[in-house]
Amino acid sequence: MLKAAIRKKYLQERSQLSDKNIEEFSLAIANHLLHMPIWDKDVFHVFCSIPGKQEVDTEILMTLLMGKNKQIVVPKMLSETIDLEHYLLTEETIFQPNNWGISEPKNGKQIKESAIEVVFVPLLAVDQQGHRVGYGKGFYDRFLAKCSPTCIKIGIGFWEPIGVIEDIAPTDIALNTYVCPKGIWKFESNPF
Repeated sequence: MLKAAIRKKYLQERSQLSDKNIEEFSLAIANHLLHMPIWDKDVFHVFCSIPGKQEVDTEILMTLLMGKNKQIVVPKMLSETIDLEHYLLTEETIFQPNNWGISEPKNGKQIKESAIEVVFVPLLAVDQQGHRVGYGKGFYDRFLAKCSPTCIKIGIGFWEPIGVIEDIAPTDIALNTYVCPKGIWKFESNPF
């Protein structure tokens, strides 16, 4: 399938999820993450879920990371350049919604991509090779291209991987691992 068709299909499927489904699925994802060999890392990048878009509830993930005394980095979108800035989450962090309704840090200490050890990547779907379909703007592919080669890229979503995404571009960055409520998928680029 092509990205546009996949995007349309999974946006529709996700729109059918109830708040209870999202909570249960997000908890299952967090439980799977507990069994992954990532807890020796310190700096974790977590996207902020978009209200009303039926995304994985990353507040559950942030609570887990805080309980393990990990440093949490959250993104801020730069629409004009299709880039992300990254800020350390602290008690002093103030959030405000951007033009898409995504909560973003208004202040804080900016973190370089090279310092981030694990990235939890938002997506609509992923294929058997670790290629993902997001919302189509390219923010995360640009960000992931700037990360250290040792950075672990973990996609989190609700459904099992699909066969093949047919229109992968050279700028698309594959995931190392994908976690959904049904389990963990490791791809060729997996470092562990």
